[in-house]
Amino acid sequence: MSVDAHVAPRAAAVTSPGGSEPAPTSRMPRRGLLVALLAALLAAGTLAAAPAPAFAAGIKVAVVVGPAGSLTSTYISHAKSYAAQARSYGATVVEVYTPKATWARVRSAVQGANLLVHLGHGNGFPNPYHSTLNPYKVDGLGLNPTTTSGNTKTAYYGEYYVRTQIKLAPNAVVLLNHLCYSAGSSEPGRANPSAWAARKRVDNYGAGFLRAGAKAVFAETLGRVSYVIKYLFTSSKSMSQIFWASPDRTWSYRTTFTSTRTPGATGILDPRRPGQFYRSVVGHLSMTAVTWRP
Repeated sequence: MSVDAHVAPRAAAVTSPGGSEPAPTSRMPRRGLLVALLAALLAAGTLAAAPAPAFAAGIKVAVVVGPAGSLTSTYISHAKSYAAQARSYGATVVEVYTPKATWARVRSAVQGANLLVHLGHGNGFPNPYHSTLNPYKVDGLGLNPTTTSGNTKTAYYGEYYVRTQIKLAPNAVVLLNHLCYSAGSSEPGRANPSAWAARKRVDNYGAGFLRAGAKAVFAETLGRVSYVIKYLFTSSKSMSQIFWASPDRTWSYRTTFTSTRTPGATGILDPRRPGQFYRSVVGHLSMTAVTWRP
């Protein structure tokens, strides 16, 4: 299931002040002119946008959008912005969008990805429908049943398929965006979960991806994940530090847990208020962005 997206305000674009340099005179030595021009460019901010780092060329980013009914176009718009952001850092980006996001196409596209971003419907456990976890249906990817099924029918490929048929790059990171259950939340209209149920949902949703090679699984049900992409490519922060760098962090009601599904993994939930679990991360959270970059 899925909920509507809350789009955090974006910072206004900053442009460098314009200006013209005085024409050089024959009395100004060439070296002195070069130094003066360089200083002027730096002062004006013209050189602020550095070229993409060379390491990013070896990074594969896979962006997948499953069917989401009336929200499909919104999610695709978000996904394209994430893809453009990753490309701006020099990464190789593969995109698979509904209505063509079938299991066969997605499975092929995400192999070896350093970063997997998935948007769409989510199906997790515990849920109101079943008393036991069904690894074939929950805690995985919500995709198109066929290439002709449109944007309303969802086929869930659970953690079994993720952990047995997908192999991510070493130290990969997974971003789950707008998926119900993934960060602990319930479906719209359902009662808020207990802290225990929310922790179990986060732990379960991360398990298959961590078994597939990921080191951290971030979930943002309402907010955007562009901040994670930014800090993965540009910082030396740990996964927990990146989580707390979110513009939507609240901190006041945070809860942590030691994973029972993945040995050595820990999780953090950052609810907006008690019971409102829309942000989480689970995995080996001391790993840094430097380690993530191959």
